[in-house]
Amino acid sequence: MPPHVDVVLVFRASAKRTTPSKEQIRQDAAKAERQYTTLIDTLTRAGLKAVGRRGENQDQLLVLVTCPPDVLVKLVHCERHSDFLYGLPMSKVEFAPPDVNSAPLSPADRIRLVHAYITSTPQDGGLGIIPECKEWDLVQSVMVLHNHEFNEQWIRLWTRHRIASVQLEKVRDQFGDSVALYFFFLTAYTRALIFPSVLGVGFYFFGTPYSALYSTLLFIWSVVFVEWWRLQERILSVRWCTRGSFRVEKRRADHDPGFPWWKKEARKMASIPVILLFASVLAVLLTGIFVLEAFVTQLYKGPGHRIVAFSPTLLFAALVPQLLEVYKASAKRYTDRENHSHQSSHAGSLSIKVFTLSAINAYLGLALSAFVYVPFGESVMHLVQHHLFSSGVHTRAAALLERLNLNLNDTVKFGFGGGKGAKAVVERVAAHSLFEADTANARQKLNPSRLQEQMFAFTVTNQVVNNFQEIGLPYVRRAIESFRAGKGFRNVNGKGIGKKKRVAFDDEPAGQGQDDARTREEREFLETVRSEVALPEYEVFEDYSEMATQFGYVALWSTIWPLAPAMSLLNNHIEARSDAFKIAVHTRRPIPVRTDTIGPWLESLSFLAWLSALTNSALVYLFRPPDHDVATVMNAEGEGPSAHPGYNGIAEMKELLVSALLIALLASHGYLLLRSAVRHMLELAIWRGSKEMKEAERVERDIKEKYLEQCSTGAASGEAIARESIDRDEDHWASFWANDEGLEEIQKTIKDV
Repeated sequence: MPPHVDVVLVFRASAKRTTPSKEQIRQDAAKAERQYTTLIDTLTRAGLKAVGRRGENQDQLLVLVTCPPDVLVKLVHCERHSDFLYGLPMSKVEFAPPDVNSAPLSPADRIRLVHAYITSTPQDGGLGIIPECKEWDLVQSVMVLHNHEFNEQWIRLWTRHRIASVQLEKVRDQFGDSVALYFFFLTAYTRALIFPSVLGVGFYFFGTPYSALYSTLLFIWSVVFVEWWRLQERILSVRWCTRGSFRVEKRRADHDPGFPWWKKEARKMASIPVILLFASVLAVLLTGIFVLEAFVTQLYKGPGHRIVAFSPTLLFAALVPQLLEVYKASAKRYTDRENHSHQSSHAGSLSIKVFTLSAINAYLGLALSAFVYVPFGESVMHLVQHHLFSSGVHTRAAALLERLNLNLNDTVKFGFGGGKGAKAVVERVAAHSLFEADTANARQKLNPSRLQEQMFAFTVTNQVVNNFQEIGLPYVRRAIESFRAGKGFRNVNGKGIGKKKRVAFDDEPAGQGQDDARTREEREFLETVRSEVALPEYEVFEDYSEMATQFGYVALWSTIWPLAPAMSLLNNHIEARSDAFKIAVHTRRPIPVRTDTIGPWLESLSFLAWLSALTNSALVYLFRPPDHDVATVMNAEGEGPSAHPGYNGIAEMKELLVSALLIALLASHGYLLLRSAVRHMLELAIWRGSKEMKEAERVERDIKEKYLEQCSTGAASGEAIARESIDRDEDHWASFWANDEGLEEIQKTIKDV
């Protein structure tokens, strides 16, 4: 059995310098020695056991920490005391257990308590060892180790059984509430997709395109799911004893308690112009790529037109990811300046900022195709043609090709073998227009099935690529990094394919050979630790973002392609297993966190459900008018819109857009009414009278009763003190209290009458 390690601190033995001098190396070594000594002393004085081992390279040290039982009991007592003070439900852990073994403390609870004790601020009772802060700038990270036995069993359960067979309580015991809540959400969302999947398959094969009935049922489903999940969060928080856990959350290290509230709100408002700026740049960029891909490349027929057709994809891959990365760094910087007191509020604010641009990137292409390309594609094509030929773009392009005639000749000669034939081809290319000038031919280049093709790409192709990036790509990256480091190709267990040179580390006992079983076991354990340190940290944000984006595709756009819910259902059946595999193999073990909600993602889902009312109503109005039975507004022959005569006129275009906007606004008001009705009905059907509601009321009542017991104890002692004081004065004033004059006064009044 390897030693039990609760937490691993990754310590950098030298500062990050490109070409340090000898003096800088000595200074860095002295600083590292002082900080490392302080680190070990801090951990040891706190009652923890800590020992340092060499890391993956000479500049890295690994501090392995374990928590003795007596310290763990104190941490449990402190948490129970804090939970009681702030009104949280008491967990299964007894308030005063005689030892740790008698308390049902899960591995996730143990890791969470030890990790919080090390990384919390001294004001919250912690040691204040916060990675990369001013005092601990050489501490890179604080991580925990995987339970490989559980991981292997977990992966086998995911691969061999259906999705409902995996017990989420076991996942919660290993990874904490945050990860378990994500998998519970993923499971619930996947099951909820069964209804729109069956509905979509039926309407796709037996219904009419852009059906108003399908769109209405899909919209109702999205609202019901969001409100149902809102209640499920409440039920789970009671069941897991985490309701109100934000009240006992540890404070962030960089939080300033004296920071004025108005400055915090002002900094939040200051981020809005930045978000709008990046959103505008992204929208302009995506719109430009859309026009280039949908119209310009279709009209271009000059040399290399097949290669030019790939230019929008290349532009997207070269510009959009970089813009999103720059925005993410800016959003993190602005969120750090907002002085959030807790990590949950900080993560929520950052998630909203980042998901805003991610949603624009995901949905703007479909919106442009649905509300610009398909209904008004012919008009836009005419405008693009007019601009190309009136502004002289084709003339300047032809002149540019004439200047590059040598390259053009070389290209043609390569294809035709040179000679007079090549010269004739060059003359024909130079003389011919580079863009399509005929209006009828240009109209034929419009793609009436563009929307369906885009939905297939987003709901099938993109999700397959995402699964490969989560499962396959980390193998490729680690193999390349291992090969570049001269260690050969390695598998997930860190074992090389070829021969690996034996290296004696400083942490191995001297005089021990390979035959010593303990030395061999320790060496294998440390090798496993080093391989886990090299893994990236797990971020639940990416998984929630992927599911929220998929929910948007289903709720907002599956009217275009009703098979989208079925494709999402199939993807999620694989996604649950790929996420489990990613956590177990490709990332570090998640740090357990107590939480009672999915945070800002619930509001994001609610916003997408509201937005689905607008998009579905507009799609049905534009592509399925009430007075027509034709589902498409552009026929297969490319003869333009058939549902609205005079469609190419600017006035008709504006009138149609205004009508669609009014209908969308009316649908948004219908959303508000539907949400209120659904929320009230689900509250009565699911929450009222449930055992979780009774448990929440019982917990609140128990806390008040314990408080009243303390008050009654104080009142009893006060009553005894008051009784002693009265007894001392009773004899002196006995005659005063024995003489009553009331009856005598009344009788005297009667006699006077």
